[in-house]
Amino acid sequence: MTYDVIVIGGGPSGLMAAIAAAEYGAKTMLIEKGSKLGKKLAISGGGRCNVTNRLPQEEVIKHIPGNGKFLYSAFSVFNNYDIIDFFEKMDVQLKEEDHGRMFPVSNSAKTVVNALINKLDELNVTIRLNTPVEAINYEEKEHTVLLHGQENIQTRALVLAVGGKAVPHTGSTGDGYAWAEKAGHRITELYPTEVALTSRERFIKDKSLQGLSLRDISLTVLNKKKKPIITHKMDMIFTHFGVSGPAVLRCSQFVVKELMKGREEIPMVLDALPDERSEDLNNHILNLMQNNPKKSFKNLIKGMVPERFLTYILSINNISEEHKSANISHDTVRAIVNDMKNFIFNVHGSLSLDKAFVTGGGVSIKEVVPNTMQSKKMHGLYFCGEILDIHGYTGGYNITSALVTGRLAGMNAAKEVSPSNGI
Repeated sequence: MTYDVIVIGGGPSGLMAAIAAAEYGAKTMLIEKGSKLGKKLAISGGGRCNVTNRLPQEEVIKHIPGNGKFLYSAFSVFNNYDIIDFFEKMDVQLKEEDHGRMFPVSNSAKTVVNALINKLDELNVTIRLNTPVEAINYEEKEHTVLLHGQENIQTRALVLAVGGKAVPHTGSTGDGYAWAEKAGHRITELYPTEVALTSRERFIKDKSLQGLSLRDISLTVLNKKKKPIITHKMDMIFTHFGVSGPAVLRCSQFVVKELMKGREEIPMVLDALPDERSEDLNNHILNLMQNNPKKSFKNLIKGMVPERFLTYILSINNISEEHKSANISHDTVRAIVNDMKNFIFNVHGSLSLDKAFVTGGGVSIKEVVPNTMQSKKMHGLYFCGEILDIHGYTGGYNITSALVTGRLAGMNAAKEVSPSNGI
């Protein structure tokens, strides 16, 4: 049996690629090794499906620090605003939340996944579930997809949308890298991004801060020369193994890249009060002390930072619960303010790639045509989604990249097969 376009992988990029190919008139088959389509979409945004982000295009690309600039050409064809229109035309109403994140009004990922599946059905796309691909044979005019159980299917154009290696329970187990290499592509080193970080600091080992959440803090990664690489202002949490939470996830790829250079520990700076100036805090505390000399110092500054963090800072500055304000030196106050604003700790690693939200590395973008997603190494071969060496922050950016690259891959695969399919 021969198809114009075969898409392998039923995640966000594969669903979009199959829809685009069929809309452009190609006889299309979508192959998924799992039992369901859209597994990653179904769990994104805490099960509510963060389909894209409404920030201006420039900002969206900034939020895809892993080769996001490669997407400029793709965005000129189909961008985040087109994604919003695409879903609204399928009667999936979207709403905007903090930082431009777009969710279905229904608050359910099922709405999004079902709309895509219904669209595939409407376009007569052949869907094969529970169908692992054993191998791909690239040939001069057509390519052959060898399925489990000796079945062979020919296609004139092939879209690899099989994801990376993060979140493997959704089916992303790195199958596509060998198929890309077989076609002559280079796979850049794979590493975890959007991942929790591990630390051997004493306060992690003795669990003194375990479970502590800090809101709207500023977190910075320092390079070898102790200069800032990146800073993010969001929430974070101390865990039994290190640190996690949105600010940590956003900083994580920069930490991992530094560790890949052979550094054994990476300093991070936590500012628990990023909107306050150190000098102002210092003066404020000194004034409180002057006016309340008999009050315990801890009660005097209670509430400035979460209590467990304050207790820890006081302990490392040798101040007990009973210490009266009158007995605290100006230098000690300065040291405490410094710990609130400039709390430096080392991280030593990250959780593994299978525990990460996103895969760093993948098919080298230098070998992919940016405005079509076509392979520069093999005719009739296209890539989209996380198999590419492109990665962004959480917040709808990776799904945006997947949907945009999927749209281009499917559309151009159909056009290559039959140039008259172009509109």
